[in-house]
Amino acid sequence: MKRLTAAIGAYAAHRDPRAAIANTVALVIVSNQPFYPLYLYWAVSPAIAPSYLTFLSTPLFSAVPLAMRRSPVLGRSLLVLAGIGNTLLCRAAFGPGSGVEVFLFPCIMLAMLLFRRSERGLAIAFTALGFGACLLPASLLGAPLHVYQPAEYVALQRLNFLSAASLTALIGWLFVTRPGTNSPPDETDRTTGA
Repeated sequence: MKRLTAAIGAYAAHRDPRAAIANTVALVIVSNQPFYPLYLYWAVSPAIAPSYLTFLSTPLFSAVPLAMRRSPVLGRSLLVLAGIGNTLLCRAAFGPGSGVEVFLFPCIMLAMLLFRRSERGLAIAFTALGFGACLLPASLLGAPLHVYQPAEYVALQRLNFLSAASLTALIGWLFVTRPGTNSPPDETDRTTGA
């Protein structure tokens, strides 16, 4: 177990604090994805087949640290895109009544926090993409794979809200506790010295 933990820690490690945070978030998502069908079964309904689609994004989240080694901008971009894509996929699978769109909030938060001042164009573009995904009409994504009962949709909304809120809190905690995420070179304009 120690070797596995050390290997995962080494895979997530990066000298850039923002990259290390992105790697950690990606691997936390990967580690939680297998449990989502179980949460769905316990909290909502035995009809868990739509949740299997979430596994299509697992390779993308798993590849974030690998992409980060090639290019931190590529790795951070992959994390945000995988999050938005997975959320839209889940919205198509579960339907708009599921409240799964709440996962776009941590994606938007990542878009705003992961990129440096010099990369603000990317931050704005990914933030706009997240907001655009929020505004997609339900009819555009088609009918859900399974129609749940009204009480089940309430439970599903609660499950998704708690999961997204936990992920958002984790992201905030990682940024608050990781030194170097708000270092002077990131927060000042080098040309004006302000």
